[in-house]
Amino acid sequence: MSDQIKLQVNGDVKICSPHTKLPDFLEQMGLNPRLVAVEYNGEILHRQFWETTEMKAGDVLEIVTIVGGGLPV
Repeated sequence: MSDQIKLQVNGDVKICSPHTKLPDFLEQMGLNPRLVAVEYNGEILHRQFWETTEMKAGDVLEIVTIVGGGLPV
């Protein structure tokens, strides 16, 4: 389909529609945008820029989920 673009996410190829905003892409992947950190094309992307960041063909993302934890009680 010509209306899909390919991205690399954590080393795997993913597809999405052109102009998909980063938070929407994260949700499409089943992730809660509030619980992840994103490296976008080699740079940590601050949350203030997420709403204006559109996915483009060839983008490379590294996504890290935040996991709570602590010492056993």
